[in-house]
Amino acid sequence: MEFRHLGRSGLVISEIAYGNWLTHGSQVEEDAATACVNAALDAGITTFDTADVYAGTRAESVLGRALKGQRREGLEIFTKVYWPTGPGRNDTGLSRKHIMESINGSLQRLQTDYVDLYQAHRFDHQTPLEETMEAFADVVHSGKAHYIGVSEWTADQIRAGHALARELKIQLVSSQPQYSALWRVIEGEVVPTCEELGIGQIVWSPIAQGVLTGKYLPGQPLPEGSRATDDKGGANMISRWIRDDVLERVQLLKPLAADAGLTLAQLAVAWVLQNPNVSAAIIGASRPEQVHENVKAAGVKLDAELLKQIDTILAPVAETDPSRTAENQPKSR
Repeated sequence: MEFRHLGRSGLVISEIAYGNWLTHGSQVEEDAATACVNAALDAGITTFDTADVYAGTRAESVLGRALKGQRREGLEIFTKVYWPTGPGRNDTGLSRKHIMESINGSLQRLQTDYVDLYQAHRFDHQTPLEETMEAFADVVHSGKAHYIGVSEWTADQIRAGHALARELKIQLVSSQPQYSALWRVIEGEVVPTCEELGIGQIVWSPIAQGVLTGKYLPGQPLPEGSRATDDKGGANMISRWIRDDVLERVQLLKPLAADAGLTLAQLAVAWVLQNPNVSAAIIGASRPEQVHENVKAAGVKLDAELLKQIDTILAPVAETDPSRTAENQPKSR
């Protein structure tokens, strides 16, 4: 495993992080989830990312039990707040009430006294940013989180949040966007802003929900048991890529990966790690062998010619429009 600083902070994290969105507490049974966490630990992963909303809070509980007995100081545990975690009107968003109640719930489920990073899972257009950042400051100053971060915020939102964080004497150190060779919308605005401010990217879905593994073939039925057939949320996320024009171009990457001595999944994870603003790539798994495969992307260096070939192949189907970040934000809770 290789390690990187999270932005310009002093926090060092594994460049491959383990995330349990769409798996723990929903897609896989707990014993399988625990086996995946153990595989991650065995591979040298120390950074674990979750969120209170995943599997209706169950994912945090599964992760907490799976990590029980590990040396807490040797781990970096990240979670998030925004999406609904209950039926009430205040069980969502980034109000002070929801943040303060949510951090307590997350710590209880994760069986820890603090998280290393507490992230705003989306931007809340219905709560003043000052209220949100002041609540985050209280979370940090009370010792319940060390750092704060954001997920799927625009460059302007990140800049405004960072300025308030500095005033409140807390560190906004990370952005967690979707990023892959197919989804490159952060490159135009978010990445340059974060480079300027010293904020690192912790990117999710580096293999485009599995499309960049090459297992989905153009004109062929969807593989049984794959994410594209999952009716608990996975199929909705991957549907944008299940098109023959995309799948045909992904197949063209196979000889490039083979020449580099990599699987397509390893190539995809390694590709995002070539961006110097990326501090970590989050991988998920439903089986331990998926962890063992993907961690082999750690430390891989792709040469300029290979990167150029990948860009040429995927350019006609890759999404690069920076406005897609704002488009994907909920305008109301």
